[in-house]
Amino acid sequence: MKQLAIIAIVLSSFAVMAQKQVVYLIPGQGADARLYKNIHLDSIYEVRNITYSTPEKGWNMSDFAHHLANQIDTTREFSIVGVSLGGMLATEMNDFLHPRNVVLISSAKSRKELPFRYRFQRVIPIHEIIPGAVIKVSAKILQPIVEPDRGKDASTFKAMLRDKDPKFMKRTVKMILEWKRQTYDERIIHIHGDLDKTIPARNVSFDYLVEDGSHMMVLTKGDLISDLLNEILSETSE
Repeated sequence: MKQLAIIAIVLSSFAVMAQKQVVYLIPGQGADARLYKNIHLDSIYEVRNITYSTPEKGWNMSDFAHHLANQIDTTREFSIVGVSLGGMLATEMNDFLHPRNVVLISSAKSRKELPFRYRFQRVIPIHEIIPGAVIKVSAKILQPIVEPDRGKDASTFKAMLRDKDPKFMKRTVKMILEWKRQTYDERIIHIHGDLDKTIPARNVSFDYLVEDGSHMMVLTKGDLISDLLNEILSETSE
């Protein structure tokens, strides 16, 4: 009888897990799962991190999104949250995965939301001749200048960028600069910071504007972003 009780408890636990909505988190270009370390979603959600691999040469944003989508279990109800590059990939995934929710943070839903310097480099592709290692070093130099609040957790920012493959950096830069998306699903929810210097808020059609929020606010303002995500996910789950 004791064994039967244990089996019943185990089966019950599996049933509860199967009922939970899965929330997939996609990091930014210079980041990984550590970017979300200060994000705490309610216990009714099961959180899974999407892990980047180095994309094949010549892949565009849609190609990479289809590749990463292999990590998503579409047999269960799920939502996707993406930061920066992760948000762009989530926008692409929305077209063919049809998740319950897509939430972008510090990102862009189309080319028109990217700053002029990105569009300029598409016309004059100087990124083509710059080695990946140089792009990585440039990111290290520019990060504290462009996003000064990284100082709140500089060690994490440095570690994430240090672990990036230079090929990954070069190929994803090319993806962003050559992204052709013009339209997006109006149901996508966008959280942006008013002090984002990487993708300025003036370019973005946002649903929530975070005061004093930078491009890195998912890490530096984890409690606030967690509250927003829990609110958004609960409202759209009703």
